[in-house]
Amino acid sequence: MFVDRVKVYVKGGDGGRGCVSFRREKYVPRGGPDGGDGGHGGDVILEVDPHLSTLMDFKYRPINRAKRGEHGKGKRQRGRDAPSLVLRVPPGTVVKDAETGEVLADLTRPGERFVVARGGRGGRGNVHFVKPWRQAPRYAEEGEPGEERWILLVLKLIADVGLVGLPNAGKSTLLSRVSKARPKVADYPFTTLVPYLGVVSLPGYRSFVMADIPGIIEKAHEGAGLGLEFLRHIERTGVLLHLVDLSGVERDPWEALEVVSKELEAYGSGLEDKPRMVVGTKLDLIEDRNKVASFAERVEALGFSFSAVSAVTGEGVEELLEKTWQFLSKARKEAVVSLEGE
Repeated sequence: MFVDRVKVYVKGGDGGRGCVSFRREKYVPRGGPDGGDGGHGGDVILEVDPHLSTLMDFKYRPINRAKRGEHGKGKRQRGRDAPSLVLRVPPGTVVKDAETGEVLADLTRPGERFVVARGGRGGRGNVHFVKPWRQAPRYAEEGEPGEERWILLVLKLIADVGLVGLPNAGKSTLLSRVSKARPKVADYPFTTLVPYLGVVSLPGYRSFVMADIPGIIEKAHEGAGLGLEFLRHIERTGVLLHLVDLSGVERDPWEALEVVSKELEAYGSGLEDKPRMVVGTKLDLIEDRNKVASFAERVEALGFSFSAVSAVTGEGVEELLEKTWQFLSKARKEAVVSLEGE
């Protein structure tokens, strides 16, 4: 099961109580206070695990509490600190405060950590409260309570290349052709209901991660057809391959191109500015190749690079992957230059 949005309760462990104790030894009738401090409560920490790709574990474990610190003991013995509770999340997890919507962290790098709820400080034992006028204090501090909050974990997949297009444009078929990913493939819309990731390998030890983003429909930016669930995954992709069904069986190719382009622009978050290449699919169903050439001219007139493929027969696929690699490499270099100029 793919889960990319979940509400979770987290609580840091409470601090242990300070101890009220007095030294009791033979021939030491008034040894004075010797109560130790309580241990600190455990923190709740989110840590990025690159082997995870879903938030499914939290769906069945929404309540997460760290352990409390050990209470202080006599003879000035300090209680043990509680261990931190480490919750593992996939790369691309955004952490939000469930009540305010404030973004607390954006976890992308393997091993990256974020303390989402701190444990409470341990209370001081009665040894700390000795004064000239109070030689035998009979009280100690309670441990501080740990932080607690409801958080929202939202997963935005990280991929080098994102496949976008209307339902049934051939995204899943292409991904299954060029990688070992096996998304469901069928001849009806909305076959794919969750994003899929696949690693594309090229000669010369080159590779990149490709994501099959479920079909976008009109008014997707308003949530139609789970549009918001799908569109947010595109935010993290480096470049986009905009797939268009050239057969025109379900929709005119040019109209299909415009629908998705408008949705990307309406959603915002810079999706419309991402480097994009248009890919015509289902080339094996086209008898008149002049139509493909005519469509390519219109696309290139808009400033987009164009390729045509058949993921079923493999026609044009190798050329597309090489072109995609060059396109991705160029986008990466431009991104580095842009960062250096800031």
